[in-house]
Amino acid sequence: MQIDGAHHWWFEGRGPKCALLVYIDDATGKLLHLRFAGSENTFDYFHATKAYLQEWGKPIAFYSDKHGIFRTTHASHKDRTTGLTQFGRALYELNIDIICANTPQAKGRVERAFQTLQDRLVKALRLARVDSLEAANAFLPGFLPRYNARFGRTPREPADAHRAPHMSAEQLLWACSEQFPRTLSRSLSCQSRGQLYLTDTEGAPAYHLRRARITVCDPGPGQPLVLLHNGKALPWRQFDRPALPERTADDKQLDQFVD
Repeated sequence: MQIDGAHHWWFEGRGPKCALLVYIDDATGKLLHLRFAGSENTFDYFHATKAYLQEWGKPIAFYSDKHGIFRTTHASHKDRTTGLTQFGRALYELNIDIICANTPQAKGRVERAFQTLQDRLVKALRLARVDSLEAANAFLPGFLPRYNARFGRTPREPADAHRAPHMSAEQLLWACSEQFPRTLSRSLSCQSRGQLYLTDTEGAPAYHLRRARITVCDPGPGQPLVLLHNGKALPWRQFDRPALPERTADDKQLDQFVD
């Protein structure tokens, strides 16, 4: 599967400039999944990949460019699990290879598809009077069959190489999330991105969790965090920090507070 994103005026002047994430079968030229997003970012690639895997299954490999979402310059030669991007780590857990092309010509299938989409899809969105990301993503399922009927090809080998994910929807969501290792304190708390989280033991003693290694999973905006310990989600609550007192200035600091 070739994957890529293109930042373009997909709505012309009717809406904002945005990115289209494309998942195209290299053997047939068929578009298997599309998603509009504000930009090429990890969370939207996770969202698109999760939807793709739920519909089609796991491909053997994704073929991409060297965008920072897919590739890091700090990879380790000794351990494949270190030095990975968040997206690369998720693919490693899902047993999907990631191949980063050295030139745009190497992934010509998806590059040519963008040329066609920037002509035909833009016109189709104009005729449908689509002017927002939400409306555009709702429009795409009806567009895909028409595109594939016109530009898709019959593969030489008809067998489908996709594999079943063999995991629940919940586990797939955890895998397709940004993950950060943490160690619980003696009070069974941890910090992530400036916030303090307390594991909620519901009155039961949980001394075995002190200094336990956990994983904080962030599925993205609008979705709650998940704290994982040995593959199981821990109940948690966010610690509300007290508001800081208003700052008072003495007479030696008044000048910097005066307009």
